[in-house]
Amino acid sequence: MQHAIYDAIVAHLARVGPVLVDPVDVGIMLKRTRTFAEVRTKKNAVVLGLLLSRVVEHPRITRTIKTSANRAAHFVDLVRVEDLDGEVRAWLTEAFLDSPP
Repeated sequence: MQHAIYDAIVAHLARVGPVLVDPVDVGIMLKRTRTFAEVRTKKNAVVLGLLLSRVVEHPRITRTIKTSANRAAHFVDLVRVEDLDGEVRAWLTEAFLDSPP
């Protein structure tokens, strides 16, 4: 199931624009010039981390970390492919568009 969630993330981003996929020890970083999202696996979920230029308060966001005066990392647990719904895809697109090309 986790692989299907990752595939859905990458498929969505393929429609948005070119993305560099950078596997590292802790997960997979998704980049333009810099990282705008990350995918990490937990036992029962895929954690999608998104860097946005605003703070989003929403029940689906499990954690938010202010990374600078203008950016915040938001984390969403995805258990099923269906959890990558329109709302999460919109945040993922926003993270991509907020990142420099």
